[in-house]
Amino acid sequence: MNKYESVVIVNPNVDEEGLKALEEKFTGLINENGKVETVDSMGKRKLAYEIKKFTEGTYLVFNFEAKPEFITELERVYRITDEVLKYMTIDKE
Repeated sequence: MNKYESVVIVNPNVDEEGLKALEEKFTGLINENGKVETVDSMGKRKLAYEIKKFTEGTYLVFNFEAKPEFITELERVYRITDEVLKYMTIDKE
């Protein structure tokens, strides 16, 4: 299993309950296929450029271990989740 870091930028209009639900959804999915090490909520930040007409976004950072095949499925889930504006997953090794 490899170590990964995944950064997700969430729509800034999502409330605290919605953020918790998204965090639990992604954490649960990762834990089914690997192991979450840490989850950091970095709060709202100004974006470098406009994404889907938003100038701010809420950042979530997941550090986890998983098999390389799982990353495709994780990014598919990010893509179909309406609240996610952008995402990036990198191999830490």
